[in-house]
Amino acid sequence: METKTTNQQGPTNVDTAAAAVQRVFASLPERTFLAGETVFTEGLETGQLLILKSGAVTIFKDSVAIARVDEPGAVLGEISALLHRPHGAEVWVTEDAAFYVADAALLEKEPTILLHVARILAHRLAAADTGLVELKKQLPPDRPSSAIKKVIETLEQVLVVSGPVPV
Repeated sequence: METKTTNQQGPTNVDTAAAAVQRVFASLPERTFLAGETVFTEGLETGQLLILKSGAVTIFKDSVAIARVDEPGAVLGEISALLHRPHGAEVWVTEDAAFYVADAALLEKEPTILLHVARILAHRLAAADTGLVELKKQLPPDRPSSAIKKVIETLEQVLVVSGPVPV
């Protein structure tokens, strides 16, 4: 007779947190955009968060494509919401996309969503940090070009946490 073992521990904290995030997302209104439409315009303040349900967008900073986002659950507009300032990038739909739409105040009302956004930002910061290290490894230590050196110094200043950020 074959016996099966089951996990008696139940859901993990990660499972529970993910389920809580999904419940909040499901309670939000939805909006769809067609490929080619602009979701956010750099310099405008919308007070909205868009959570990707399906599709894909490309993020542009100073007319340079810096990221393609196609992961369901990705949050757009979070930096603008957290810093209470206009959007710092242009976001274009590259594949028809559906979003959950929330007011930026959701971050203050729903700790599970704030934690979700914090994790996303932490992953981005870790990736930027890793990228900076890799860039520095590839440069000759005694003679990096002045333009590259200036970019690295700027990145180093931004990536260093020096205390609380004023609100």
